[in-house]
Amino acid sequence: MERNSSLWKDLTDEHPVCTSWKREAEGAIYHLASILFVVGFMGGSGFFGLLYVFSLLGLGFLCSAIWAWVDVCAVDIFSWNFVLFIICFMQFVHIAYQVHSITFAREFQLLYSSIFQPLGTSLPVFRTIALSSELVTLEKEHCYAMQGKTSIDKLSLLVSGRIRVTVDGEFLHYIFPFQFLDSPEWDSLRPTEEGVFQVTLTAETDCRYVSWRRKKLYLLFAQHRYISRLFSVLIGSDIADKLYALNDRVYTGKRYHYDIRLPNFYQLSSPGKPRSPLIGHFRNSRQYCDK
Repeated sequence: MERNSSLWKDLTDEHPVCTSWKREAEGAIYHLASILFVVGFMGGSGFFGLLYVFSLLGLGFLCSAIWAWVDVCAVDIFSWNFVLFIICFMQFVHIAYQVHSITFAREFQLLYSSIFQPLGTSLPVFRTIALSSELVTLEKEHCYAMQGKTSIDKLSLLVSGRIRVTVDGEFLHYIFPFQFLDSPEWDSLRPTEEGVFQVTLTAETDCRYVSWRRKKLYLLFAQHRYISRLFSVLIGSDIADKLYALNDRVYTGKRYHYDIRLPNFYQLSSPGKPRSPLIGHFRNSRQYCDK
């Protein structure tokens, strides 16, 4: 213990520069500034994280400037802290203006709060996505796409209304708000390929949807890898939802529920179509289970 106290005495009383250390503690303003610095550096990323950081750091530098002016009476310490306070204040105002200037139409606000915000997409990224799209109105009983005629040249996301999907005049499923209209068609083609719709999409009510042109969206993907991964997740999830919607409507005799992982149900239900050898195995398995 005596050795430790002697070491501390050597570091303080016999320091080559600080021959006499100040015994009393600094005032509350200095400690408040230190607390603000500690809390301020705990801020996160993104616009709101930057607002948090610059606001607390600015207050910390302001407290340090006041402390330097009132307690220390040091012009250089006051000057540096006041300049840093001004810089933080200007950064805060600039970021706050950017956040305030990002405004969208009502449909885009719904789209962001329902799909993109839960995935952690920031407002600037969503703004980039929104600026690459267009908002379109589709009147009741008008077709978004016709089977065998409409080319696949865009990707659309329904915001309001309901779309009916049919093939050869037979109903398949509905498309509801915040679902893609043409995710299977989009996923079926490579960027350099062209194709046409194999289904007909008709508006059952007045609809509003957001649409991205195919070439423009691929260019956006090339520029922003995060947006590319984001759309890949959204499209994959949407296709899975549509497959399960079809699965809920298909039964294979004796009220057995069809499994989408087994052979194609369209081949199974159409006697005129060429059938896979697995279909016979599938039916034999069902008959075996019935016994």
